[in-house]
Amino acid sequence: MGKENIRTVARLRRKARVRKKVLGTSERPRLCVFRSAVHIYAQIIDDVQKATIAAVSTMTPSLKEALKGLKKTDQARLVGKSLAQAAKEKGLEKVVFDRNGFLYHGRVKALSEGAREAGLNF
Repeated sequence: MGKENIRTVARLRRKARVRKKVLGTSERPRLCVFRSAVHIYAQIIDDVQKATIAAVSTMTPSLKEALKGLKKTDQARLVGKSLAQAAKEKGLEKVVFDRNGFLYHGRVKALSEGAREAGLNF
């Protein structure tokens, strides 16, 4: 395994434990969140067809201008709202939330609340 960060190893264990139970289907795909030190990424994934339905992040060109000058939690909330709008355009209302082993607070929580505010149900 080498000298990996203990927090990263713990997150990957939590991720594996949750992914045993969480599966995205066509009717109810999986909303997966990844958080790095600077950016946050969110995807809606259909695990049955192995396809990404929608993806938005702080790197998305259409959001970059709107995110300037905002705190990271506010950026995450805006990413969540944008992802919910993209999902609605594809005809999705319900998803399963996959926090990807991250604790549910801070930016992960802000992203999920933003998605809920924009009308996504989970």
